[in-house]
Amino acid sequence: MAISDNVRKRMEEGSWIRRMFEEGASLKQQYGEENVFDLSLGNPVMEPPPAFGQELRKLVDSPGRGMHRYMANAGYPETRAAVAAQLKLETGIEFSMDDIVMTCGAAGALNVVLKTILNPGEQVIVFAPYFVEYDNYIDNQGGASIVVPTDEQFVPKLDALEAAVTAKTKAVIINSPNNPSGAVYSQDLIHQIGDLLGKKESQYGTRIFLISDEAYRKIIYDGVTYPAVFHHHPHTVVVTSHSKDLALPGERIGYVAVNPTCTQREELIAGLTFCNRTLGYVNAPALMQHAVRNLQQVTVSVAEYQRKRDFLFDHLVEMGYRVTKPQGAFYMFPKSPLEDDVVFVNELQQWKVLTVPGRGFGSPGYFRISYCVTDRTLEGSLEGFRGAAQEFSVS
Repeated sequence: MAISDNVRKRMEEGSWIRRMFEEGASLKQQYGEENVFDLSLGNPVMEPPPAFGQELRKLVDSPGRGMHRYMANAGYPETRAAVAAQLKLETGIEFSMDDIVMTCGAAGALNVVLKTILNPGEQVIVFAPYFVEYDNYIDNQGGASIVVPTDEQFVPKLDALEAAVTAKTKAVIINSPNNPSGAVYSQDLIHQIGDLLGKKESQYGTRIFLISDEAYRKIIYDGVTYPAVFHHHPHTVVVTSHSKDLALPGERIGYVAVNPTCTQREELIAGLTFCNRTLGYVNAPALMQHAVRNLQQVTVSVAEYQRKRDFLFDHLVEMGYRVTKPQGAFYMFPKSPLEDDVVFVNELQQWKVLTVPGRGFGSPGYFRISYCVTDRTLEGSLEGFRGAAQEFSVS
């Protein structure tokens, strides 16, 4: 066999997002791209802010000598210092460049963190619904995923978390704003999670990392304030990227930030830097490190995403769909009118509307909509959503 049994198994299980992408390509070929309304991918159509182009032009017009050579595996000191300064501004915590490792996006960051901390067979807790690639990243590094449910508002259940933590628990991953639900975790909830993990560390004599995936941290609506996780658990690591806040998903630029109060922080940072190299990333893209250095306070138009959210949410609710209003990110996670979410998503395809079944995120009975698309796509999808609502007596 050309590939391992594990890889074959995971390929067969596959990603529902990738499957819908392939279905979309087939439908577009059959009916024409303008007649298919693809809400399946979190691939923003919004262009990067003008400041990004300005930074690129500066680099092209006045390239520094050796700008494209290797640098330290943790990244350019100037870029890490800029990230640290922004985190200090946001959190009030004394971050320094030594707390930061630049990475190939949040996905690269999460693989680096898991490689650094996991021993074979140790467990990582995730909350459903969750970005399904977490399973693969954990498996990549020899860990085991433990899935814990959330409530109807997609908020983690503390009693379920407490029951899931064992002596083998090495980390808990939270993702807020959440993909796929758009839920934003409150400061009180984060505090309770941190408090619970601290008690469990004392009970088992272990260290449990709180890993916060914050790729959508700057895309928050309705005046909601993002609570910094660092205040609530010393063994906190943040992974994030500029894929969403600067609309640069293809550039693969992000970072890991380690809580300055983390015990054995220097050893952890050394491990992260080592794994950044040995996993084959080597270092984050040089050009992008230069480009984002002066853009730490810049973001895409959050108001534009909120407008799209309100447009789609209002129409879906009017049609009778049960939807929890997202507080951030650019996804919605409505309840499926059919018990089998895959059947419903397939029915939507008959209306040339592409979404992703909730089981692809560990939550059967829902479906994900991505609204980081053109207005024309959102408007064109309404007929299909309305037709399906009428067909299945949504109320």
